[in-house]
This record gives sequence, C-alpha cells and structure tokens, in this order.
Amino acid sequence: MSLTQQLTEYVSACFTGLWLQSHEHEDALAEIAQLCRDENWRLAIWDVAQGLQIPGGDDHVEASAGGADPLAAINAINSLATSDGTAILVLVNFHRFIQSPEITQAMARQIVAGKQTRTFVVVLSPVVQVPTELEKQIVVIEHELPGRDQLENLAQSLATEADELPEGDDLGTVLDAASGLTRYEAEAAFSLSLVREGAIRPQSIWELKSQMLKKSGLLTLHRGTECFADLGGLDALKSFCTRAMGRQGDTNPLKRPRGVLLLGVPGTGKSQFCKALGNETGRPTLTLDIGSLMGSMVGQTECAV
Repeated sequence: MSLTQQLTEYVSACFTGLWLQSHEHEDALAEIAQLCRDENWRLAIWDVAQGLQIPGGDDHVEASAGGADPLAAINAINSLATSDGTAILVLVNFHRFIQSPEITQAMARQIVAGKQTRTFVVVLSPVVQVPTELEKQIVVIEHELPGRDQLENLAQSLATEADELPEGDDLGTVLDAASGLTRYEAEAAFSLSLVREGAIRPQSIWELKSQMLKKSGLLTLHRGTECFADLGGLDALKSFCTRAMGRQGDTNPLKRPRGVLLLGVPGTGKSQFCKALGNETGRPTLTLDIGSLMGSMVGQTECAV
C-alpha cells in the first residue's frame, strides 16, 4: 500500500499521532504535500535547521512558531486548526527531541486534543523510537522502498540513449541488483554505471551495495568466480536451486523461491556452494557472520541484531 493511501486511511480514521519511518524524506514530504493539496488540508513542516515552514505562506503561524524550538513547533499546530478542516504538522527527524519529558508531554497532550480539532502530528524519521508514554497513541507507518516497476521507470529516465538499458533477463538482473535501494541510492547507482560502463549494468550496482553493507559491519557481499563445475557431487541440490532461482521474477508470489537450508558438518561445501550458486545465477552472495552479532556486554548482542 502506498504512503498516500496509508495516510488517507489514518487521517480519515482520526489517528492524530503518526510516526512515518522513511529514509527518503524528500520523497515522503512530496507525497504528503501532494496529498494535502488534493484533499485541501493545511500542512506545516518543521525541522531544526529551518524552523516551521508553511507551504503557501502563513506569516502569523511562522512568527509564533518559535523558530527551531521543537516545543513551540508542536504548539503552533493549533494555529492551523479550522472549524471544518484538517491540519497536518510534519516533524522531520524529531526522534532527536521526542525523548525529552517536556516534548513527550506536549506530544501526548496534542495527540489527544487533535481528536477534537482534526490536527495531526506526523514524526518523519529514519528510525522508530517511540517513548513508552506515547506507544498507545502513535501509529507507525513505513515508507516502502521502490518496487521493481519504480526502479525500472527510474532506470529508463536516466538511460536515454540506445543500448544504455538492457532488456529481458538482463534487465531483470539489474532490477534484482537494485532491489532494496532507496530512490536516491538507485539513481546514484544507475548514474555510476552509466558513467563507468556507458550502460546500466549490475556490476556497478553491486559494488555500491557492497560499500553500503560495509557500514553495518555485519554483512559482506561476495563476487567471485566459483561455479558448480568446481564442486563435486550435490547434483540434486544444484538442479533444485538453479530451477528455483530461475523463477525469481515470477509474478505469482507462491512460485518465487523462499530459500534453502543447508545443514552439515564443517567442510562439506555449504559455504562454497552458496558462493557458486550466486555466480551461476548472476547474483552476488551476501554473507552474515553470526559471530559478529555476539557481544560480551549485556545488551550488546541485541543492539547488533
């Protein structure tokens, strides 16, 4: 379900406290602004750098908003309220402030009051850190990452010359490589591939993904030359996985591969098979080191998960 659909439903149901988890703030704000224009809702956006911004301009509200003061920003939404309209206040990266007792209390009070005035508070943040006092009052919405259709449209908008965008199975491999990226990251990966190779190819996308994974310190991306011919035996497993991965792009979700569990004593070729499978199907292999999740301090392991 799209962000616009989710917001429309929750506003119609009068959920006055919303937490929007998104790594793409500009896209999320654009969707919210378009929805407010379509529905004739009033919109205010606050961040600590620019203070309160009112699309369309409202000098009275801006003057009373207290600039970068987060507490004043929450109180300012009451100035947007009308007798028969809807007002939305978007607080960008507000997870940095909401743990304050004063902010938490102001939010709780405003969420309750918003039921009568139809004023809605939306926290826009890349992480979800709802204070215990607000857990029962705030609903969490996730801004979904772009799907294959959106990634393909983005690639087509960048690959304007002939032969810059592959077709058929090659295009499917590119979209598989870009899956899980934000719109900003996908655009950067496609642009890098065009600059480096003159066309959109999965290799540059995988390289950018590998750099991103290094930030977590938990996952590594392997791109090697291993193949099934290097492994003796395991013929049934090779055949099964090859057929399953060939259905990756199937439109029927019930036919898409979900995974395979390899269980055996050390030295039987489990890890090597995974690396070879990635190379055979034209996809990278992600490796998670379980040992890196473990920590000696209390709570350290839970933080890493």
